[in-house]
Amino acid sequence: MSTPATPIAATPVVVPAVPRVPKAARATRRTELSLLILGMIMVAAYLAAVEANMLGKITPDFWVPAGLLGATFAALHVVIRFRAPFADPVLLPAVALLNGLGVAFLRRLDLGRVKAPEREALTIFTGDGGKQLIWTLIAVFGAAVFLWFIRDHREISKYAWTLGLAGIVLVILPMLLPASISEVNEAKLWIKFGDLFAIQPGEFAKLALLAFFAYYLVRKREVLALASRRFMGIDFPRGRDLGPVLVVWVMSLMVLVFEKDLGTSLLYFGMFVVTLYIATERVSWLIIGLLLFFGGAGLAYFLAETAGGPFASFGKRVDVWLDPFEDPHKSGYQLSQSLMGLGTGGMFGTGPGAGNPLLVPEVRNDFIFAGIGEEVGLFGLTALLVLYLLVVERGLRAGLTVRDSFGKLLAGGLAFTLGLQVFVIIGGVSKLIPLTGQTTPFLSAGGSSLVANWLLVAVLLRISDAARTPATMTLGGARQ
Repeated sequence: MSTPATPIAATPVVVPAVPRVPKAARATRRTELSLLILGMIMVAAYLAAVEANMLGKITPDFWVPAGLLGATFAALHVVIRFRAPFADPVLLPAVALLNGLGVAFLRRLDLGRVKAPEREALTIFTGDGGKQLIWTLIAVFGAAVFLWFIRDHREISKYAWTLGLAGIVLVILPMLLPASISEVNEAKLWIKFGDLFAIQPGEFAKLALLAFFAYYLVRKREVLALASRRFMGIDFPRGRDLGPVLVVWVMSLMVLVFEKDLGTSLLYFGMFVVTLYIATERVSWLIIGLLLFFGGAGLAYFLAETAGGPFASFGKRVDVWLDPFEDPHKSGYQLSQSLMGLGTGGMFGTGPGAGNPLLVPEVRNDFIFAGIGEEVGLFGLTALLVLYLLVVERGLRAGLTVRDSFGKLLAGGLAFTLGLQVFVIIGGVSKLIPLTGQTTPFLSAGGSSLVANWLLVAVLLRISDAARTPATMTLGGARQ
């Protein structure tokens, strides 16, 4: 009689557990949503105050722009919840509040341009406020698409050389085009498509060039960190390693001369030098960068005073900066009106809708900070600067905590570039530095600036998500 076969014990199959988003991440997203709701309430309150001062009453539809913006930002919040659950919870609410206040102030300017009896009939989708609202929808959609499809910021480095070439093309393109389709207020920064709209290629060039800079410096950081001579306690690099800095310096001078814009020139050169400093941690690069920039700017001003030509526009801006009240009705009119508007606002401002910001030329874009300052005062402007500071600080924090070198350089460069752009435009309207052609991020009217800066925020959100993701939820440096 045969013995029955003994069944072989089944080997248990170990199924790896699918990592779940911990409660801490869900709490982070709830914090983000709460701050976002608070920000939209503040935007609605600003819109209500504008109507109370300009219409003499608050209409039932005052909340509509804030409601549309809130729904748009809430949609992006949902995308972040699913695609970047560990992302910094402060970035989206801070930027949303700035963007919302920009739309609200542009709506206030639209009301100020029409006669009092016609203001109540002005719909929210007309004028600069309506255009900015539509551009906000487009910009936030672009940020959501980026977060949805780009799951790892290191994927950007695969296209670094392509982005670098695209950035250079975008920088020089306005120089090559006729002034009729590229020049606005003596600055060749635009590409105008008839009366439909215009784009500023430099806004996208800064993102593309930063991605290339980060990729290049990750691979060259050891060479660039070498020192050949010590002077006054500071280690300076070898002469042969100055090539990349000189190339970017020449490019920034070309922007200064041919595009006639100090702000863009300072932005390009500054973001490269600071990214270089982050990569090498050598103060000598900052010193070399400052000497090169101020030396080039001084040379351009000297040539403007002696030879004129392409340097004349830069020389005029410097002269206005030195004494805007010498000719306040002509060349110094913009800056003098800006300073008087800021002075009129005082500490607490005249109140939303109760000032005269339309007396400041270009208040919808270049001088929007001065226009807002008249109505919210020094305290209100300080609050706006704190919001910008929060965004920059959170971007730098993401760069400090992310694990890969490319992410560190990219986040640090993006955060610094945003802070530098705020500095050059606010410094210009407050007479700290010569006037620039930069837009105030998220506040000024302009589609290309808004789209580019929301993409910048999307990249920071992606990097902060990687930085804050627990090591137990990653495998080989990538999320499981």
